[in-house]
Amino acid sequence: MKFLRFVTKYSRTLVLLAIIAGAVSGLCKALVIALANQVLNPHNPADNRWLLMAFIGVCLLEPSSRFIAQGLLTHLGQKAIFDLRMRLTRQILATPLRALEELGQARIMAVLTDDITAISNTLIGIPVLCMQIAVVIGSLVYMTWLSPLTALLVLVFIVVGGTVFQLALNRGVRFLKAAREQQDAMMKHFRTMLDGAKELKLHFGRRFAFLSEVFRPSAEAFRRSNLNGNLIYAATGSFGYQLILYTLLGLLIFLMPSLTGVDTKTLTGFTLALFYMLIPLGDIIILFPTLARANIAMEKVSALGLSLPALIDDGDPAPPANAPVLDQLELAGVTHAYHRDSENKSFILGPIDLTIRRGELVFLVGGNGSGKTTLAKLMCGLYAPEGGEIRLNKQAINDENRDSYRQLFSVIFSDFHLFENLLGLSAQGLDGRADAYIKQLQLHHKVQVKDGALSTIDLSQGQRKRLALLTAFLEDRPCYIFDEWAADQDPFFRDIFYLQLLPELKAKGKTVVVISHDDRYYSLGDRIIKLDYGQIEFDRAVTAAQLAEMKVTPHFYPDTVASR
Repeated sequence: MKFLRFVTKYSRTLVLLAIIAGAVSGLCKALVIALANQVLNPHNPADNRWLLMAFIGVCLLEPSSRFIAQGLLTHLGQKAIFDLRMRLTRQILATPLRALEELGQARIMAVLTDDITAISNTLIGIPVLCMQIAVVIGSLVYMTWLSPLTALLVLVFIVVGGTVFQLALNRGVRFLKAAREQQDAMMKHFRTMLDGAKELKLHFGRRFAFLSEVFRPSAEAFRRSNLNGNLIYAATGSFGYQLILYTLLGLLIFLMPSLTGVDTKTLTGFTLALFYMLIPLGDIIILFPTLARANIAMEKVSALGLSLPALIDDGDPAPPANAPVLDQLELAGVTHAYHRDSENKSFILGPIDLTIRRGELVFLVGGNGSGKTTLAKLMCGLYAPEGGEIRLNKQAINDENRDSYRQLFSVIFSDFHLFENLLGLSAQGLDGRADAYIKQLQLHHKVQVKDGALSTIDLSQGQRKRLALLTAFLEDRPCYIFDEWAADQDPFFRDIFYLQLLPELKAKGKTVVVISHDDRYYSLGDRIIKLDYGQIEFDRAVTAAQLAEMKVTPHFYPDTVASR
């Protein structure tokens, strides 16, 4: 099983020691039966004082060895689950953005939540499983000591019965796998419900259709598969192994004396051992569904791992080399294609040829779906070009230097994420610098910064975008890209952004690319690049005549906008 291989690969020494300790525990429990059998036997000539000392020794050794085995396996299991979480997180962070988008958040979240939880819960039961297996093995050893031939017949019966039992369990595994497949779909539906909560509440017909036509069939399929799988396990657990043991007990009592000639004392020992195995075998059977889920989860994790390049195997990622100075950024014949579900065809951006120089303020314009955001992701290194190449200061960007190249950019996309802490920024004087920007962004009455943590991010979308600017300004990168930043701002803060903040960045020598539909501010830029269906329609320096040709009115701004 993938799950057991996953656990044992971390330390074979620890696993071996745990197995030995577990075996000792199981043998001690079997010895308790043997000693009890000796004491209760009226024809036993042994000295009960020695039997009492042996009994006390066994009673002390059994919990000690069990604790050692449980401690070792618990340590190993927790280390394994920690390493798995860290490895998956590193791989996700190291995976190209486009690959993550193709995998989909629902699939990744199902692995990180449901599958990791299933594996973690199973690891908790591994020590118990090992202990109970040790008890069964110890009981079989005791039976062998009583009568090797009879023990062999018992073992053959258990193996045959176990094989039939496993065939029934395999059908249950198929149902559990089908249920797990529905987890991905349900996770996607949950995201749809949360993201579209406003729209669903406003339209009863849409809400009813979502419940009845989208969510209910998926939830019902999950319920049905999970129920069938668990019922099969319950049936096999309630009848399967019980029937095997009771049948074996009947054979021992009624047939074995005539077949093997064993005496009553030996049969009594066998009977005690079988009853002693009932609880351990029951515990093992109960853990079978959990083990099956863990194995299915490991298959899902492995499938996700195969989809993610293992760029970082162990240890924390090394920081990239210091980002170079941005003097000139070139896109030479860059192309990128992706599938549009709404149009059932691929959209191709490019080939794009353009050059952006240090200190330029560039407006990137075009209709919705023209490829502006995709081009921005290519420019900042989040997407790797499928054709052509990106050059920084005449040097080509490739997989080896792309992470270092990305450190040149501070980007606020339209679907940005706002962190609660100013992660990755220098702590020295951070709070003071942050407070100064917060006042400039007029958020000081709502947000404070203490030890690099924001007091709140529960703000309106426009205020959250202003708070995103805080992180971008504190990063102080050579190049800034703003994707429709002003779309959620009122006219006053739109003026602040275009007439004060952008000129300040340009005055500091920053390169700024602004994706915008606010044509009244285009006169502030050095160039305007217009995209149309993935192609550059024009790339022009801004002049009054060209703005007039584009039917754009120049917007002349006062020197004291901030005083408004």
